[in-house]
Amino acid sequence: MTTERPEPSNIDWFILLPIVALLLFSVAFVYSASAAFADVKMGSSSGMAWNHAIRVMLGLALMLLFAKIDYRLFERPSSTIMLIAYGFLFMVLVMGVSQKGASRWVQIGPVNFQPSELAKYAVVLHTAVLLSANQARVRTWKHGMMPVLMWSLPVSILIALQPNLSTASVIFLIVVVMMFLADVKFSHLLTLGAAGFTVAGVYAMTAEYRRRRLLSFFAGDGGPVDENVRYQVDQALIAFGNGGFTGVGPGQSRQRDWFLPESYGDFIFSIVGEEYGFIGICFLIGAFALIMWRGYMVAKKAPDAFGRLLAGGITTTLAVYAFVNAGVTCGVLPTTGLPMPFISYRDWE
Repeated sequence: MTTERPEPSNIDWFILLPIVALLLFSVAFVYSASAAFADVKMGSSSGMAWNHAIRVMLGLALMLLFAKIDYRLFERPSSTIMLIAYGFLFMVLVMGVSQKGASRWVQIGPVNFQPSELAKYAVVLHTAVLLSANQARVRTWKHGMMPVLMWSLPVSILIALQPNLSTASVIFLIVVVMMFLADVKFSHLLTLGAAGFTVAGVYAMTAEYRRRRLLSFFAGDGGPVDENVRYQVDQALIAFGNGGFTGVGPGQSRQRDWFLPESYGDFIFSIVGEEYGFIGICFLIGAFALIMWRGYMVAKKAPDAFGRLLAGGITTTLAVYAFVNAGVTCGVLPTTGLPMPFISYRDWE
């Protein structure tokens, strides 16, 4: 009996087309959200949009290239990729580029690189390898959960020390979801989740700015809040209110012009809501929902456990980032620095 092998050219168009649409529309979104800021910072209102467009084209090319490669080729070197990710994360702590009060970038020649982006997918890859290799014994603590934690927890710890608690927490959450997909014992997952939530909560209270974020979020409009912490969320909500059902029109946002910091980055979702309204937001969320549904369908139909867990892990990563970003922008989750996948402009200058 032979094992079915997937065709390298077998692309799921219900995943590819929404991703391509999001990437192409993101150029227009970034241009509109960044025009005023880019005009002052770069001397051209289209400067940031051009930078983003170049990255979009590069990303599309890499995506199509990797779609032609058999995913099994990444199974054997997964531990080496993890060690490389560890190395870059240590470099951040030693010689990282400081930006907005945190060191999250490493400069290699003329290029700045954010190691946590590599680390999160390295964790997904290696977690899929470990869980698929121990599939017969995955419901035991020793062979199911412990090997995964030994490799993934150092990544979360190193990222939390940058400090970047939000990314560290999301990576931990993704690992928990992957263990759930691998049928790790549910009582073990509950114990791990409770421990992780407790540790994250205690760590969040060790820094003044994190305490202010949490207290402002839980206080809401009815209690004492730090206006500096609430400012971005309040401005984002004003943008949604301006947009109404149909939006004010492309390029007509008022909040982007100095009222909303990071209007082109972590809070670009609110500019989409202002310019394209509730209808635009529904299309955006619908695209991510379609990607999520098809991603899990691909995982379900994968010919082996490694492929199933890898596809499930990547899909979970995109889904968590998208919906956490949307939740933060709408004020239903505490403020974090997570970008909207395929949409946000990442400023490393």
